[in-house]
Amino acid sequence: MAVAIPRLLLVVLGAMFMQQTCAALGRNLPSIIAPAIILDLDLDPALAGVYVGLAAASSLAFQMGCGGFILRWGALRMSQLALVMLAIGLAAAAVGPLIFFAISAIIGGGGSAVSTPASSHLLGRYSPPKQAPLVFSIKQTAVPAGLLLSGLVGPWLTAWLGWRAALEIAALFCLVFAVALQPLRATFDGDRMPGRSFKVSDLWLSGLVVSRSPALRNLAFACFAFNGLQTVFIGFFVIYLTQLGHGLATAGAVFSLAMVVAVPARIFWGWLGSGRVAPRMLMGALSLGMAVSTGLLGLSGAGWPLALFATVAIGISLTAMSWHGVLLSEAARLAPPGMSGAATGGVLSSGQLGALILPLTYALVLSLTGQHGWGFAACGLPALVVGIALLRRPALRD
Repeated sequence: MAVAIPRLLLVVLGAMFMQQTCAALGRNLPSIIAPAIILDLDLDPALAGVYVGLAAASSLAFQMGCGGFILRWGALRMSQLALVMLAIGLAAAAVGPLIFFAISAIIGGGGSAVSTPASSHLLGRYSPPKQAPLVFSIKQTAVPAGLLLSGLVGPWLTAWLGWRAALEIAALFCLVFAVALQPLRATFDGDRMPGRSFKVSDLWLSGLVVSRSPALRNLAFACFAFNGLQTVFIGFFVIYLTQLGHGLATAGAVFSLAMVVAVPARIFWGWLGSGRVAPRMLMGALSLGMAVSTGLLGLSGAGWPLALFATVAIGISLTAMSWHGVLLSEAARLAPPGMSGAATGGVLSSGQLGALILPLTYALVLSLTGQHGWGFAACGLPALVVGIALLRRPALRD
């Protein structure tokens, strides 16, 4: 048994890494190639914030209700369902008219929402508790990996075949991997409860798990600020650079450079959080880093060299794109027995609320001022509040 557990953990980690890579690609590709879509369809750039906000609203609803479904059908089956939903969402966006982008945001946002609680449920079963921050962080490097693919391959495919074909190819990628997961289901969905009947209360099971725990509520507040700021950066940074006169391929390359940095950063923070630095203190420091980085971006403008934008983007990537493993492992650790998926779903639901409110705040600031920098600075303020709170008092307790 001692030999089998590491092997199973490795298989789970690899499968969920690929699942999360597909999820990140499916959720964020429309935002990355948004400049081409905006130009082709003659849209207002502020509508990108509406798309991101609508996806976040859908994610909020799905994450609040996914806990019961994970228990009933299993985390691997829900991972497959998430990938199918992402594929449908990408295909809908490729159709083109605004109503199909709304459908894409709702379906794709829901698929993205289910992917992380499902993968966290599996890792929570197989990870040694002391090493959980590192294991979760390794799994979560799949998100910048998916964003890296979006930033490099998305603009390239868009220039070669057009933005519609780029979305359709990504949809096919998600479908293929959903099918590839099927042979693993018998093993990794062994804890599912087939006889568990659906209850209306399942729709808010994740929220109930979080609301009953002060420590999980504190994590949820932090996730609101972190995920909201991450969503703003993903949704608007490439658009900002293109509106300053940089080409889509150049802007995508700068974004991808920042995503490369996030991969080792997530692993490093997870290593620090595995018994070397208290997760609360680590998240507090990352919060302040987010606030400083976005504050600097708020001072940016057309006179900035591209290298300076890249430097600030790397700072945001080191913080706002790299907190996930530490926070998710804490949510799984603090969850009631057998409820890791529900607990992480509830915490991430608060994050989706941030991903709904902060992009809409950004879009409002952009519409009122015409200044992208001010939008970034405004959306960094919640992270400043979280950082001060986490470093001043023991906010996370068992």
